[in-house]
Amino acid sequence: MHAVILAGGKGVRLRPYTTTLPKPLVPIGDEYAILEIMLHQLSRQGFRSVTLAIGHLGHLIRSYVGDGSRWGLRVDYAVEEAPLGTIGPLLTMRDRLPAEFLVANGDILTDIDFAALLLEHAATRPPLTVATYARKVAIDFGVLTTQAGRVIGFSEKPTLDYQVSMGVYGVSNEALAKYEPGRALGFDQLVLNLLAEGRHPREYRFDGYWLDIGRPDDYDRANAEFSKLRPQLMEGRVAVTAGGTPGQNGSAGSGGA
Repeated sequence: MHAVILAGGKGVRLRPYTTTLPKPLVPIGDEYAILEIMLHQLSRQGFRSVTLAIGHLGHLIRSYVGDGSRWGLRVDYAVEEAPLGTIGPLLTMRDRLPAEFLVANGDILTDIDFAALLLEHAATRPPLTVATYARKVAIDFGVLTTQAGRVIGFSEKPTLDYQVSMGVYGVSNEALAKYEPGRALGFDQLVLNLLAEGRHPREYRFDGYWLDIGRPDDYDRANAEFSKLRPQLMEGRVAVTAGGTPGQNGSAGSGGA
């Protein structure tokens, strides 16, 4: 199984942390970089190769991760010379990607089973599978429903429920075939295009742990909660023997080689 991690963003929302560090390398719990946690999880779940799409301060990511062997992974790189959006970097590497692959933002902390998502995507074969998470949004105003100049409904400071994208996707290579490499393409535009074509993406609902550490509030929460959550995020940490052969400590996750 193959994964692409999008690690090229500037991390504007996390400044000043990201002035000298790329967002995927910001520390969680004063012990691990967020990217390290994700690479460990992918390896434990049966992934064998990863492409890192890098841009802003990408040389630091390359220096930190290297060839990925310490996680039992083969890691290569795709360099983003200019911002290409969420999907744009995939177009430049499409000819070296498998028929189905995982894509994940490099700034999320979650205990989702990446392998289970990709295996379900491969079995059902939609153009795109989107991991979704329930979020509640509190509105701090009285909300009016109006029609033809009349108020026909009112709700005082309602809480709205949404299924939001987690930044984790199963992608079919063929869904990218019509797009020219080098063009900027966001996840939003890809979804709108697929809907217009009647090719509906598939939803993969998840109700475990998920934070977008690109948001300052979520980043602070991740650091506050990490010591308690470390077992579920890091259980089965991959060990590498002196001879460089990857080994497995603890129970393995789902998925195969």
